[in-house]
Amino acid sequence: MNNDLRNLTVRLLDEHRIMTIATNRRDGWPQATVVGYANDGLTIYCFVSRLSQKFVNITRDNRVSIAIAGDFSDPLQIKGLSLAAKAVPLEEKNEFARACEVFLKRYPEYASWGCPDPKIAPMLRITPEIISVLDYSKGFGHSDLVSVSPSDLTATQSRSNWLASA
Repeated sequence: MNNDLRNLTVRLLDEHRIMTIATNRRDGWPQATVVGYANDGLTIYCFVSRLSQKFVNITRDNRVSIAIAGDFSDPLQIKGLSLAAKAVPLEEKNEFARACEVFLKRYPEYASWGCPDPKIAPMLRITPEIISVLDYSKGFGHSDLVSVSPSDLTATQSRSNWLASA
């Protein structure tokens, strides 16, 4: 992924807090749900209820689709993301704590609640594999389709950590 697209993608992730996540139900129908999220570079985190249909769907098939965008009065200003990704619950205690820290920084209004018990509300780590970066300022309907490599993930996390500490 080139630096311009990576930077635009991270900026769009940073600008929003709500995404639509679609999972695959057992009967084959897709199920789309709106959830809050936080990101560390290109890696996305969200809490879900262990009893939710989306958690059941993800434990059976961890492929998800995500859409993130805002509302624009001028169609030529539309910018957004559509992602094909894999979602997994965080099992490692230190990674859960780190992701929870990222999440609570994005949602300071929940800081007094602390991190939920992962037995009730697991944290998902969502790793994009393909991203469609929508940018209608380049022409109505313009999008760039990019594959995400492991080095793209670590590069944006390192940059994001550096910016947070600066």
